[in-house]
Parts: sequence; structure tokens; C-alpha cells
Amino acid sequence: MTELRWRVPLPRGAERPYRVFVNGVPQTEGEDYEVRGHQLLFSRPLEKERLGAGRWTAMFLGLFGSYGKNDSVDVQYRLGSRETVATGLDIIPPGDG
Repeated sequence: MTELRWRVPLPRGAERPYRVFVNGVPQTEGEDYEVRGHQLLFSRPLEKERLGAGRWTAMFLGLFGSYGKNDSVDVQYRLGSRETVATGLDIIPPGDG
């Protein structure tokens, strides 16, 4: 049986060391995620809320008091000789892409 993995592509040119955060909480490589190629793999479900026009309009008009699940994956990494941070990276659920 294949384990489901949520993928988070790393920014172009990102180099180790990586410091990974999900919703502001530090993650540990090998325990919370693994690096494969140029992406992070998570076995725990992650979800990025996708807002269609109807949902966005309803929230704008105050018809919904709460938001759906919206995980944020942020990564601190090296780019050449400097440290930088990417926030709100894309989350690709199992079976997509």
C-alpha cells in the first residue's frame, strides 16, 4: 500500500539548510516531512483553501464568520550567499499533478 503524500515544491534555487514551518510551527525533517528532489513531502494532510468567486463574495459580504482550513507552509533557505524566506507555498494533494 502506498502512503499518501502532500507535496510542497521548493522555490527555484532554494538550497539547504531548510527550516520548515507549518502554520508557524517548526517542523523536523525525517519526522514531519522529507525532502525528495526539489520538494517537501508530508504524510499528514495539508490543505490550502481555494476560494471561488462565490465563496469570496460571501466572505466579503460577511455571510460567513469563519474560514475553511488553510494551512500555510513557509520555508527559510539559502539562495546563493544569503538567507531568505518563502511563505504560503503551494500544497499539492496526493493524486494531483
